[in-house]
Amino acid sequence: MMRVTVNGTERTMDEGSTVADLLEQLGMNRDGVAVAVGRSVVPRSQHDQRVLVDGAKIEVIRAVGGG
Repeated sequence: MMRVTVNGTERTMDEGSTVADLLEQLGMNRDGVAVAVGRSVVPRSQHDQRVLVDGAKIEVIRAVGGG
């Protein structure tokens, strides 16, 4: 198990988890979501390949439509 911080809240995840795994655990659809690990944005096309590491600081931002 490893610990990561998501939007300021610590979470426990399985070793080898990816950004896609995190979004699934959060119950979030990838559409309209931006993810940054450290200070680097992870492109949606890399969510399945980007493996998270213990201690990672992650920001997940959901786009909100409106007018």
